[in-house]
Amino acid sequence: MNKYTDSELKQDVERVNQIAIVPILLDVICQTTGMGFAAVARVTSSRWITCSVRDDIQFGLVPGAELKLETTICNEIQGSHQPVVIDHVDQSELYWNHHTPAQYGFQSYISFPIFLKTGELFGTLCAIDPKPARLDNPRIKGLFTAFADLISFHLQQTDLLEQSDQAVTNLSRQLTQSEDENRQYRHIANHNLQEPLRKLRLFSTMLVDVIRRNEMDQAEATALKINGAAEKFARMIKDLANFSVLDQTDGALQETNLHEVLSVVATQLAPKLRAKKASLQVGELPIIQAIPIQIEQLFYHLLDNSIKFARQQELLVISVTSQVVAGSWLGKSLSQGSAYVHIQVVDNGIGMPQSQLEKLFDMFAKLPADTAGHGEGFGLTYSRKVVHNHGGQIKIESEVNRGTTVSILLPVY
Repeated sequence: MNKYTDSELKQDVERVNQIAIVPILLDVICQTTGMGFAAVARVTSSRWITCSVRDDIQFGLVPGAELKLETTICNEIQGSHQPVVIDHVDQSELYWNHHTPAQYGFQSYISFPIFLKTGELFGTLCAIDPKPARLDNPRIKGLFTAFADLISFHLQQTDLLEQSDQAVTNLSRQLTQSEDENRQYRHIANHNLQEPLRKLRLFSTMLVDVIRRNEMDQAEATALKINGAAEKFARMIKDLANFSVLDQTDGALQETNLHEVLSVVATQLAPKLRAKKASLQVGELPIIQAIPIQIEQLFYHLLDNSIKFARQQELLVISVTSQVVAGSWLGKSLSQGSAYVHIQVVDNGIGMPQSQLEKLFDMFAKLPADTAGHGEGFGLTYSRKVVHNHGGQIKIESEVNRGTTVSILLPVY
């Protein structure tokens, strides 16, 4: 039974047609192989649908047209997930009497599976011709492998763009109450999200060029760059999506033992702590009314940051302490009759100059002092949102080569 609806399959066809580079790939295939028909097909367990096509032999297929899956060799690829390459049907031990060449009248055939990044089979990149062709060689098979991967990268990019649109929409809704966060939102939309997309477009064009020149080693290196840019974009979208749904409605306030929560986080980060030979010193922490999963993420991001920004030649020491306070903090009066816990997370890491501290809470902040390339993410932005969700405050003090102190104020009740 087909698990895809007609609407979903139509969207898949449209997704392929939105990839501007696909017609170029089909042209390169026909020019390189001498074959007259090349196509990208959407293949499921029961259907074969044309997505994009170059047809110089009047085979008769257009985008959206279907063949019965059982009449195609792609039916076998759908089961085996292996490419099929036939130079000359009449001389092939496996396919000389196969019903598909007999029905459609071709002598040469090549088809490579296209896998999504989830591992699922999307379809095939294929070509046919009524005349024999020299296909079973490393150059042609390498070209089809690279082109199938490139189509997969672009399908992933399309998915990421759709997720990006949704995340940005959610994020915009979340940021209406904060002028500073709205400023950051505009910067993300106009700059942060554009940089990996620009690289994807650039590397895609480069990949086609090097394949045309038959520089397969360079093609592999370029494909890896495409994958790296796509993975970075995916991480950014995931961060945006997680942040956009972070609100007080994530869960009801409940009795939360901060010491137990920190113990869970320490276990999660144990491999990283051991790798740094770090010492984690934890004082007494109280029980407060909070959203446990958000507090867990708060501690995780703060400790993870300390690990990332440890000094190379000195053992990392992180201390977490707390005390109940009242009165004023950050120059502001606290609510009368309310109890607050003042939590400090202190490390002896690389520290930051005073001039950079105001940037630390910006989304995707990239700080000049971060020579190791760790400081581009959402950790502190997320932490501030969690603290504000709980009616608290957060500030950072830091000194280069002396370490960083993060101070958090949370209501106890």
